[in-house]
Amino acid sequence: MSGLSMNKSIKTVFIMIAFLLILYTHSLAGQFKVTRVYDGDTIMAEGHDIIIYVLLAGIDAPEIGSRKQQRGQPYGQEAKKYLKKLILNKIVDIKGYGLGPYPFNHLIGEIYLKDKNINIEMVKRGLAEVYREKYPERFNIVPYLEAEKEAKSSGRGMWYLGEEYISPQDWRKMYKARYSIR
Repeated sequence: MSGLSMNKSIKTVFIMIAFLLILYTHSLAGQFKVTRVYDGDTIMAEGHDIIIYVLLAGIDAPEIGSRKQQRGQPYGQEAKKYLKKLILNKIVDIKGYGLGPYPFNHLIGEIYLKDKNINIEMVKRGLAEVYREKYPERFNIVPYLEAEKEAKSSGRGMWYLGEEYISPQDWRKMYKARYSIR
């Protein structure tokens, strides 16, 4: 590698590190094009010469099933399809709240499309519940709780299941035990 191309590579790495530090300090990360929707709360986006994986902050969507023998949770596919309809191949703004847990290290973020909070939209539609664990610093959970309360009382989406409803967190625990390596 020539000295010029090595300097360019080093410069690119420093620019990416600086961008990532800005991205992960609770700020508007900028505009990205959504290139893949994995499920109802996880996406891949591209912009600024990088690819990022984003776990939608404040929500937990029904599971779609990750193995052939593992069926998905009710409304898991619906959540994925709706999120695709909303944002796939569109330019969105992402507000970052830091990195998610190891081993995935996804950016925890809120997705905005034309000033509409897509995370809250998923909750309003009954296609995600409010995430019940630790919230990122300076994250306002109140509008999420209000959206969930309204979706529940209307029996929208997964809330239609009533007593049969199982939270995504409990679903993951059930299937982790069932399909764990022996």
